[in-house]
This record gives sequence, structure tokens and C-alpha cells, in this order.
Amino acid sequence: MAECVPLAFFSMPGGLEWVVIGLVALLLFGKRLPGVAKSLGQALHEFRGGLAGEKSGETGEAAGTGSGNHPPPPANDAQT
Repeated sequence: MAECVPLAFFSMPGGLEWVVIGLVALLLFGKRLPGVAKSLGQALHEFRGGLAGEKSGETGEAAGTGSGNHPPPPANDAQT
């Protein structure tokens, strides 16, 4: 009978393997990497800012900086 060999024999890449992966990524995405890094940094900055606002207990309406998406209250023209 043949023995079953598990497929989970891969491990984390070592130092030289990370260099090779980085070079392949640089060759494939070389022109777009600065833009991707910039957008990733901006997203991380916004995420951390959102977490800081959440920890301090501030919300848009409670802090008086509402987004303005709410419609104005209806006018009451029936009063004389």
C-alpha cells in the first residue's frame, strides 16, 4: 500500500528566498510600487487616525464635526 504524504511540508521562506521574492516583485511591479506604497501609507494613516478617534470617544456628531449628510429639519409654515 502507498503511504499518504501530507502536502503541508512548506515552511516560511529564508533570507535568500525573500531576496528572490523581492526581486521578482520589483521586476513585475517596478513602475507601480511607489504609488502602491504611497496609497498603503495613506490608508494606514487614516486607519490609525480612526482608531485614535474611537479610543478618545469622539464621534462626528458628538464632537460637533458632523458630516453634514443629514437633511435639514422640515420647515413649519403652518404656524401663524
